[in-house]
Amino acid sequence: MGDRLKVCIVGASGKLGRYMVEHALARGYEVVGVCRPKSVDKLAGFADRITVLPGATNDRSVIAEAVAGCDGVLTVLVPWGVHGYATGTAQAVLDHAPPDARLIFSCGWHITRDGADVYSRRLRAEVAVGGRLGRWLRLVDIDDQVEACRRIFASDRRWTVVRGSDLEEGDSQGLPVWSRHVGDPILASNRTHRTDFALFMVEALTDTSLVREAPAIVGCRTPSALAHGPTPR
Repeated sequence: MGDRLKVCIVGASGKLGRYMVEHALARGYEVVGVCRPKSVDKLAGFADRITVLPGATNDRSVIAEAVAGCDGVLTVLVPWGVHGYATGTAQAVLDHAPPDARLIFSCGWHITRDGADVYSRRLRAEVAVGGRLGRWLRLVDIDDQVEACRRIFASDRRWTVVRGSDLEEGDSQGLPVWSRHVGDPILASNRTHRTDFALFMVEALTDTSLVREAPAIVGCRTPSALAHGPTPR
């Protein structure tokens, strides 16, 4: 990576995406954003500072153009609809990003890499009910995000999958803490400010300790983070 990174943000117009744009620009990075055509206006505040490519994030030609020459790609994995949107997005990034690019993906705690995560009854119920309802309404498909992450985990690329707790708005509290497994007491508060989720994503671009890790994160000022000290590595 050079001194000034070139970064692609896939899903730049969403709430998380816009925070990632802010953090990347604050570091002096060159930013290319991909978002659906109807959402381009949401990036109007960055119009003179970033390059925007309108298009579906699972459109392989759009992704190929957007990631060309990039040092890193930050991807919001959103399982819209029931036609493999998240999987298509992840596969396009895996296939077209430059060979040495850092690939950072976002998802929720429900994703598990090795099956060693321990989930509360409430979280299991929310995922089960939300998944069935989303598929019935044909709005989202949680299994699509599971498949997208399965493909990432199987890849030999320099990836990181950031698994976020419940998100809320608020001023930055600093870089979240993390653990390899949900169920670690440090994560018990299950709250992260959305801007800090984005901060962790951008920080992961240059944190080599996170290569091929799937960190589950929580806000660094939450009670569980303060009670249980530095995150275990």
